Amino acid sequence: MRITVITGSPRKHGNSFAMTETFIKEAEHCGHKIKRFDAAFMKIGGCHACMTCYKTGKACSFNEEFDIIASSIVDSDAIVFTMPVYWYSIPAQIKGIIDCMFSLVVGGKEVAGKKWGLITCCEEDDPTVMDGVRISMERTAALLKWELAGEVLIPGVLNEGEIKNTDGCKQAAELAYKF
Repeated sequence: MRITVITGSPRKHGNSFAMTETFIKEAEHCGHKIKRFDAAFMKIGGCHACMTCYKTGKACSFNEEFDIIASSIVDSDAIVFTMPVYWYSIPAQIKGIIDCMFSLVVGGKEVAGKKWGLITCCEEDDPTVMDGVRISMERTAALLKWELAGEVLIPGVLNEGEIKNTDGCKQAAELAYKF
């Protein structure tokens, strides 16, 4: 499968990146082709609701870098989002991408039937803290008519390396086999 991986953490050595890298390594081992986009290091703002999606030949008239991601999403068989929880929700680093995915709908791009996955973690030990990410992503995928392959939801990690004290990387590797 062709899988687009979109990350939302600004910490290159953080916990969600560790799970992302484990997932990618295992997915490539399974023969999947991966395209990775690190949202925190791209210049993508939110949707302007201008309704010019794809009318200029680009997915978004305001977010040039999003066009590369949009093309990858359209061409992929699956999409995996990875991110930490920020204030009980999706981090701004990835929210702009999710908002710009509106262009896929407005532009009439055929994206239904893709598989998708979620990898997320949070500082608190309460797993419901991840509901702000999980529910938003599940609703987004439902709107786009994507099929859930699996979710990796790891509570209780904040500082770099704490993921090693959990089975988060193991779960991320196992997720690769669900595609």
